[in-house]
Formats: sequence, C-alpha cells, structure tokens
Amino acid sequence: MTNQDLEKLVDTSNEWILERTGIRERHIADPDMATSDMAVEAAKNCLEARGTTAADVDAIILCTVTPDHFFPSTACLVQDKLGAKHAWGFDLIAACSSFVYGLTTAAHLVGSGSHRKVLVIGADTMSRIIDYTDRATCVLFGDGAGAFLIEPGPEDEPPGFIGFRNVVDGSGGEALKMPAGGSRMPPSHETVDQRLHFVKQDGQAVFKFAVRRMGEISVDLIKGSGLTADDIKLMIPHQANKRIIQACADRIGIPMDRVLVNIDRYGNTTAGTIPIATWEALRDGRLQKGDILLLAAVGAGFTVGANLWRWAY
Repeated sequence: MTNQDLEKLVDTSNEWILERTGIRERHIADPDMATSDMAVEAAKNCLEARGTTAADVDAIILCTVTPDHFFPSTACLVQDKLGAKHAWGFDLIAACSSFVYGLTTAAHLVGSGSHRKVLVIGADTMSRIIDYTDRATCVLFGDGAGAFLIEPGPEDEPPGFIGFRNVVDGSGGEALKMPAGGSRMPPSHETVDQRLHFVKQDGQAVFKFAVRRMGEISVDLIKGSGLTADDIKLMIPHQANKRIIQACADRIGIPMDRVLVNIDRYGNTTAGTIPIATWEALRDGRLQKGDILLLAAVGAGFTVGANLWRWAY
C-alpha cells in the first residue's frame, strides 16, 4: 500500500507522510492471512537458513500485539503448524518493544543451560486494528514478520549476548492503545460504533518519549557494557518514524551510515521491524560474524528495550 493509495482513503498526501514519517509504502496481508501464518513462514526461513529443523526447537516466543485469538496463544498455533513437537512456548505482548523483550528472555533461557534452541518470532498484522479513516495512524503501520534462533555459542568464542536494558513506564499507557476488546471495555455495539477497537495514539507524546528514552537506555547499556558508540558496527532500531531514529542515533553518537533504516518500504510492522531489518542487513552484507549489534525499541505501555549482541552467524 503506497502513500498514493492512502491519498484515496484519507485527507493526506505523499509529501505529508514522507516529511513526517519517512514512509513511502507498507505491506498489507491478504484477508485470509493471520499473524500465525506470517510467523510460520518467518520461522521456516530462519530454520532453513540455520540448517536445522523445527523438531530441534525447545521453545517458541511469539512476540505480537495482534494474535490470531486471545486464546489459544499464537505460539501454540505456530508450534503445531511448524511441527515443533518438543517445543513449549508463549506469546509476549510488549507492543513495539516485544521482539527485544523476547530476545532478552531467550538469551536467559539459553544462558541458563536449560534450553539449546529458542525461536523468537516477531509478527504483527497491524492492518487489522488500524482505522483507515484516521490519517494520524493509518499512514504508519504495515504487516510483517521475522524470526531469530537463539543458541549457545562456541565455548572458545566471546559471548554472543552482551547485555540488555528493559524499562517500563506505565504512566504513558494512555498515549498509545487500543481501548476496547479487553476486560476493561468488552466488545459491544457502542465500542464498535465508536471505533474503539482500533489503535489510538497521541503522536507528540509518543515521539518525545521515544526520542528521549530509547537514546538514554542505549547509552546506558553501551557504557555499562564497557563499550563506546564507536564499537557498534550496526544499530537496528525499531522502525516507527525516521525522525525518531535519527534523533536517537544522534543522542547515542552513532552516524546514520551505521544505522539501518528501511521504514520507507515497510512502515511500522511493530514486533516485525527489527527481525525484518536484520534479515536485510545480512542479505546486504552489512552484518558480519563478530560484529557488535545494537537493537533498540520503544512501544506502547510505555515499554523500552535495548540489546547488545555479538553476531555469530
């Protein structure tokens, strides 16, 4: 769905969207494709690239805010469709920070020695909860999925997982939410009529918080790990807004030629942005074995997360 397509739906323009977000187009799933379907395809690609099978997976962490159903969890559906017979799993809901939170969790499961292969999947079908009469939100989001496989590294090499910072500030909960559908406001004729089952956002509040906190925790993580911004080979931030990404990189001290930005072609796919961007970095040769990678995100809640990894693939 291009910006020109959106011009036909709401009072907006290609120039207005590009200037404020950096987005040119986004992908929209077919009506019969749900989050689990995209998640399965991403997982298959990941496992094939690694040369392993679903039968070897110990756990599945499915990061999403658009599950197929409230229950069963989408992780259960993915486990069955993949044929990951020996895996347990669960859904992790932390909005746009979900994938970073999922990686933190997987790293500790593997680091404890209790698991050897943990599949972390970020998948969201945001088009199903977007109001295409609201120009403030409908221009931002797309659908997509990606996956990482977390495994123990060789004992004679430095650790792959360097560190993390995860933060929650629940006072920002009102700034970005889907009001209806849960126990606070169950579905009703009124909630549907009032379009309360769609994403609602205070754009300015989200922008200010994202720029400040994503930069702050990234700086704290880098310094706390005994590194500097110069040690970061590549930063892959959550793709919410190009201006947020640029401002965050400036705060950290990482030049934009070491920051991956692909929001122009995908929009904000929520939990899918970081794994999709990482796949592009690998495809394009921007990420090599031994490189130090910074992942950072901010999401509704507010949630904030950052990870440092030494790439081992």
